[in-house]
Amino acid sequence: MSDDLFDKLPSAGGESYDGSAIEVLEGLEPVRRRPGMYIGGTDERALHHLAAEVLDNAMDEAVAGHANRIEVTLDEGNRLTITDNGRGIPVDEHPKFPGKSALEVILSTLHSGGKFSGKAYATSGGLHGVGISVVNALSSHTRVEVARSKELFAQEFARGATLGPLQKIGAAPNRRGTAVSFTPDTEIFGDQQFKPARLFKLVRSKAYLFAGVEIRWRCAPSLADDTIPAEATFQFPGGLADHLAEQIGSRECVTTQFFSGTQDFPRGDDGSEQGRVEWAIAWPLYSDGSYSWYCNTIPTPDGGTHEQGLRAALTKGIRAFAELVGQQKKAKDITPDDVVTGSEVMLSVFIRDPQFQSQTKDRLTSPEAARLVEAAVRDHFDHFLTDNLERGKALLGAVMERMDERLRRKAEREVKRKTATNARKLRLPGKLTDCSGEGGGETELFIVEGDSAGGSAKQARNRKTQAILPIRGKILNVASATADKIRANSEIADLGLALGCGTRKDCNADNLRYDRVIIMTDADVDGAHIATLLMTFFFQEMPDIVRRGHLYLAQPPLYRLTAGSTSAYARDDAHRAELEATVFKNKKVEVGRFKGLGEMNPGQLRETTMAPESRSLIRITLPPEYEGRAAVKDLVDRLMGRNPEHRFMFIQNRAGEIDPELIDA
Repeated sequence: MSDDLFDKLPSAGGESYDGSAIEVLEGLEPVRRRPGMYIGGTDERALHHLAAEVLDNAMDEAVAGHANRIEVTLDEGNRLTITDNGRGIPVDEHPKFPGKSALEVILSTLHSGGKFSGKAYATSGGLHGVGISVVNALSSHTRVEVARSKELFAQEFARGATLGPLQKIGAAPNRRGTAVSFTPDTEIFGDQQFKPARLFKLVRSKAYLFAGVEIRWRCAPSLADDTIPAEATFQFPGGLADHLAEQIGSRECVTTQFFSGTQDFPRGDDGSEQGRVEWAIAWPLYSDGSYSWYCNTIPTPDGGTHEQGLRAALTKGIRAFAELVGQQKKAKDITPDDVVTGSEVMLSVFIRDPQFQSQTKDRLTSPEAARLVEAAVRDHFDHFLTDNLERGKALLGAVMERMDERLRRKAEREVKRKTATNARKLRLPGKLTDCSGEGGGETELFIVEGDSAGGSAKQARNRKTQAILPIRGKILNVASATADKIRANSEIADLGLALGCGTRKDCNADNLRYDRVIIMTDADVDGAHIATLLMTFFFQEMPDIVRRGHLYLAQPPLYRLTAGSTSAYARDDAHRAELEATVFKNKKVEVGRFKGLGEMNPGQLRETTMAPESRSLIRITLPPEYEGRAAVKDLVDRLMGRNPEHRFMFIQNRAGEIDPELIDA
């Protein structure tokens, strides 16, 4: 190749690309450049996330036993002040930053705080050391006042930058704690304002979550109305039980008394506190149910391992009670859904070093939480059932009615499924590999990406309960397609025939031929795209399936780790690092990366992704309230609809969240 060929390559506007083109963002500038990476965007939800971050810090002081009062004040001009009577942020010089106080470091440095080691807080909601510094970075003005050792200190900031050194204001003999006052930056959030109703609800819920705290609410009289008072004080000695009683109101329940309580977890081997659990459960008549899960006062709307522990405790407890009253033969078919469906559940755990599925903390993944919650709740539930046999029998009867109804619907679907299979057998040659439906477990349809993966899945499946439907590549994006184009698509037609429940307004989950519909795609970007297209299809074309909780995502592994005779599978890079640090500590690990489902042999696919006893599934559901469903529709329309500008804005706002190493991989 001639050297002069390179001289002929076009230049980008004549600009050179050298070291001077590399930009280094310092301090809190990355937060201002990419706020979506830290608070999920710049919309109303993100704006109120700032308030939650500061309030969570105050709650952590209360939960740790250092504060018993928090004040939240919303003033005109979108100014919010949150004050606690805790220990106060340290104001002495930080050992690693000479000349700077610990307060200034915490407010102006990412990943700084007192919650990493567990020495300052046994349990906490803020774990990453980014909360208060992010609030500071995205506020046009922040003032922090700290009362420690009977003296008052203050420091001010603007858009993350320090306006001056820490000031010693004077004596404060009757004051202690921290006050954070901030105004969100209009350069980031535009003209959006804090919603008093939303803040009021947030404040009230925090008071329920920790019975030992009093929270005082104030807002400017001009911001108050008939529903939001200018002043209020919240303190609920009964904690979650008080909240549930208010939520249930005068509705009739299966049992007149709620099942509620609190229990400290056993201390660790080193004598350290492991946290505690609080719960409140009611079984109203004619209710669709509602479920609220929390970890360290942080909402986890997708549940997680603490939810699993509670469901296990309730299921085992009701089965044991059935055996006690001579109903064990029939009660063996009771499932967790039979016990929980239709109930109103509130569960709050406080644990050390919690692990979450993502930075948004929507789902708790700490393995020990399931064991701790189950052990703590089970004994209390046994007493709840046996202390009053009539109450226990009433609940058992309601659970068995739900079980009978579930089994009846299952039998009806089985008849319809077999009939539909016979009627459509010739119309689905080589596509649907159906199950016999003769097993004791629930039936499942796996929608599998590609014929190769479909072949492995057919060999790995349980023939009695698991059916396989391969699809060819990426299905049609129904959110941007016309109705005629959707009807003409063969992949969508096959999917509709296999499920048998109709579409759109005619969709009826009672006619669904399987108990679970599981999307199983490769653990890569293309697989995620296909899964997104399928979820969009179900959301738009078969909403009742999603609403009733029949849709799931399989979680196939990306890596296989081997060291000697020990092997394990990792879902992603973070899970791989966790396994290398725990299971394979100080061992030489051989790492194999699966390029797709078809690359796994049937035994591996069964063990990791399909066998109910060892797999991990994510249930796809819709929020129960109207506003939640409307928000989901808006998100689907923006990300999957016909207007590409919405997708471009979404990608642009979240570009900073992408890990360059994952792109290289």
